[in-house]
Amino acid sequence: MDYQLSEEQQILVDMVRRFVREEICPLEDKLDPDAGEIDPEDSTRLKEMTRKMGLYGLGIPPEFGGPDVDVTTQTLLAFEMAQHRAGLYNPCYNVFGGAGLAQLYEATEEQKEKYLYPVLRGEKTSFFGLTEPSGGSDPGRAIQTRAVKDGNDWVLNGSKIFISGADHADFGILFARTSEDKGRNGVTCFIVDTDMPGFHVRRVVHTLRSTKYATEIQIEDLRIPEENILGELNKGFAIANDRLSRYRIPYAAGCIGVAMRAQEMAIEYVKIRETFGGLLASRQAIQWMIVDNEIDIRTARHVCLEAAQKADRGEDFRTEAAMAKLLGSEAGGRVVDRVMQIHGGYGMTKDLPLERWYREMRIRRIGEGPSEVQRLVMARNLIGGSFH
Repeated sequence: MDYQLSEEQQILVDMVRRFVREEICPLEDKLDPDAGEIDPEDSTRLKEMTRKMGLYGLGIPPEFGGPDVDVTTQTLLAFEMAQHRAGLYNPCYNVFGGAGLAQLYEATEEQKEKYLYPVLRGEKTSFFGLTEPSGGSDPGRAIQTRAVKDGNDWVLNGSKIFISGADHADFGILFARTSEDKGRNGVTCFIVDTDMPGFHVRRVVHTLRSTKYATEIQIEDLRIPEENILGELNKGFAIANDRLSRYRIPYAAGCIGVAMRAQEMAIEYVKIRETFGGLLASRQAIQWMIVDNEIDIRTARHVCLEAAQKADRGEDFRTEAAMAKLLGSEAGGRVVDRVMQIHGGYGMTKDLPLERWYREMRIRRIGEGPSEVQRLVMARNLIGGSFH
């Protein structure tokens, strides 16, 4: 495959790289090392800059007002957008705008007017509610939240966990079982307003991340009108699965971007750090770490771009997306770990972004499906059939 960047791609990559280095990184120097947000004034100013770049709304389809940028170019830019301290938590602090819930692009026109368009205009925020205490890697079978028909409404009861942003969202989509089918065909997707009676954010779940990002949701007699069903009745798993496949490419790209920046830091450091009368760069053990980093980065980058190119061609990219997510998170973790080792004691401090990347990268081996599930996805696609 040809990964030679076009002239236009190179211009965009260089532009985003400068933006991250000259705008985002200096701003972070003034923030707490574990900060996840920036001041609204700074956010507004930076969003104006991304609009002038023609890249605001990156990831939004052109027919909904987003820039006409293919998946491969978006992936190349995602490598760059993650290369700052909070890059694995909130790339560029969302000043390029978000794609919102991609599932809403297939919503009814009434649902788009009420939910999608306000998100695209930056007027509303949303969450994606799939994972439950009973499990998240097999949602078709693990979902225990139930929805029972009552007149023109559905009444939901259950709970969700590890849900990002539900504590400050205006609405979200929840998955609930609507039939006795214990498999994937008995789950329906509902659009839920967070001010509806019966919707409760029970707590913030504290993890390796210092910032608040995961919540537990309690749903008690939550009454949802029939028109808030997203997609078809009992076909909600297809919506969930489509989201997971699509998001694995940018998810992997973020990991790879951080690994690229960590490698850059390591190479700069070994050329100036002296120990026992010589530069670190002269030590074979250090040289091999640098080489192993480069192998990990190039391998993961190759697979990630292959997945993106298949997506652009309209081909089935599920195997490549799963492989990219697996390689990006695992190889990225190895790279950051080696770079921390190269930096010695300084690598453990919050003076550098390495320790935060280390924690974030560990989470990424679980988020959007753990490594073991990615291997199951690939095995199913390569061998065929379903495994139990």
